[in-house]
Amino acid sequence: MEKKNKLKIRDARSRDRDAVRKVTLSAFQQYAAVMPPPRWEGYRENILATLTDVEPAQQILAEKEGVIVGAVLLYPPGTAFSTPLEGPLICPEARLLAVAPEARGQGIGTALMKECIRRARGLGAGCLNLHTTDMMQVAMRMYERMGFVRAPDLDFHPDPSITVKAYRLDLDCVGKARRG
Repeated sequence: MEKKNKLKIRDARSRDRDAVRKVTLSAFQQYAAVMPPPRWEGYRENILATLTDVEPAQQILAEKEGVIVGAVLLYPPGTAFSTPLEGPLICPEARLLAVAPEARGQGIGTALMKECIRRARGLGAGCLNLHTTDMMQVAMRMYERMGFVRAPDLDFHPDPSITVKAYRLDLDCVGKARRG
């Protein structure tokens, strides 16, 4: 593999903000076709609001040939969200995993999630959580291949017709089975 094609995973810088917004919106745009327009607009506005102020999350990027091709947010334990979930996060949580449509199928999403796993371990966490929905089937399959399992106790319903599904990766078990 030529060095110039190598994927670089790094922390976002303030100057990356517009590129991250563009990649994230382009990655999620496919869902506009399957959501009622008012729901999509609300979802899009929520994405933009989240990306405007990512604190206290770590914003992690994937860069290839100097171009940002993916991003994810990793929230630390103790973070509280304005969702129906009670209390602050016990485990770190990955949110808004996005890969540019033209860069899909190259392992970028997996590389970003592996970095989240590495960082969660570095925080001493016993697990890593995420939330997704049924419309994100490709992502769900990737999470399951990586060892994430459903955690229905952390599901929530922004409205009665939508289940935001929780997944958890037990970090105490990941790697032990592979080593032994």
